Amino acid sequence: MFTELAMIDPVAFQIGGIQVRWYGIIIAAGIVLAFLVGQREMVKRGMHPDLLTDLLVWAVPLAIVGARIYYVAFQWDYYKDNPGDIIAIWNGGIAIHGALIASVIVAYLFTKSRNTPFLKVADILAPSILIGQAIGRWGNFINQEAHGGEVSRAFLENLWIPDWIINQMYIDGAYYHPTFLYESLWSLVGIIILLLLRRVNLVRGELFFFYVIWYSVGRYFIEGMRTDSLVAGDLRAAQVVSIISIIIAVALIGYRRVTLKDPPRYLDEEKKSKKSVEKKR
Repeated sequence: MFTELAMIDPVAFQIGGIQVRWYGIIIAAGIVLAFLVGQREMVKRGMHPDLLTDLLVWAVPLAIVGARIYYVAFQWDYYKDNPGDIIAIWNGGIAIHGALIASVIVAYLFTKSRNTPFLKVADILAPSILIGQAIGRWGNFINQEAHGGEVSRAFLENLWIPDWIINQMYIDGAYYHPTFLYESLWSLVGIIILLLLRRVNLVRGELFFFYVIWYSVGRYFIEGMRTDSLVAGDLRAAQVVSIISIIIAVALIGYRRVTLKDPPRYLDEEKKSKKSVEKKR
């Protein structure tokens, strides 16, 4: 017997006539947790505790703008005839690659204005970015979007996932691949690997480049399962961006390994801090 289907209401609660949706709550929760983890590590690395707060003031809203611009650009055939809908973000239509690109640009300009090495900050925040992504994908789950192709209920049951997830993947009379779950779990594994790599004391920038590679590899294959992909000609935009990102990240790792002499490393600041404390004692 199948468990009785019960779709999760995307509206968490209402305040007057304003609907507060689970999607927004989940995205906000991901940002908060990512911030707490990132700030703790930044302080540990000898950086000012307010630096990340100041960065997020710029990065979060501009990431949303970037996510919307990216989506509109790949749906221009529609929006060129409906320009009034370009700002109608409340109707849906944002893309994580656009948010990531915008965030990197903002972070680079912000750290440059504060005379802080961009790659140092990027390394520290790499696990936090994946934390936000791992949590944020559950907003797609609530909205029953960003799913893969049609599958059977038996297929989902064989994945050993709870009934409440299976039931939510029942959309318009059919079951679908829970690609949100695949990406969330991929991000979770990436977080664990990044936290372990912190102890290896890699060259500055390599933790961030590993994040780019890890996320892009997973996204490339998961994107191939999805039914709502943005396209560039005959290609899926996310897969193209993923391939380009992997090539750039691998090339930068190799180039910097060959050209940099005695480059700064991730744990350098922590070692300096410990030596300073020991001298004071």
